[in-house]
Amino acid sequence: MRRALRPARDLRMAVNSMPAATRRAMLDALDVSPIIVGAYTDRDGGVCPMLAAHRNGGRTSFPGFAEAWDRYTRAGDGPRRATDREVRALRGMLEAGIAREDEREEGFLADAITAHRTAQIDRARREEYEAKPMKSRRHWEKAFATLDEAAEVSTCCPPAG
Repeated sequence: MRRALRPARDLRMAVNSMPAATRRAMLDALDVSPIIVGAYTDRDGGVCPMLAAHRNGGRTSFPGFAEAWDRYTRAGDGPRRATDREVRALRGMLEAGIAREDEREEGFLADAITAHRTAQIDRARREEYEAKPMKSRRHWEKAFATLDEAAEVSTCCPPAG
């Protein structure tokens, strides 16, 4: 059982190691090109997934993927069409890798928005402090409370856009 899972794990690792643009191009190419195993092309117009991605805009050389793909599909001596199961498995791996990449990008963007809003609030506090002298501590506390309320509104309810 363990030996049977290794080719799938190796293919998954190869897919996850590819640049995001190559993964997207390969996923798009699965719908357009007949996919084969055991060679780059065949006489009937079939292509390996890496060549299909290359033709679809994913201009990357990634020999580790080709080796993992051939091991996963148990490629023999000559080219053959990939089975529906093999293509579905590859599609699932590509979609999962793209979804993880999208989640990372969304998390990065959310962190950047939060940092930007914090910087805006800090700047507003500095400008308020530098712009007008407050007569008492009570005036300062009131000004900061107003800024804190604005910060809560901006972080809990992001602007529509």
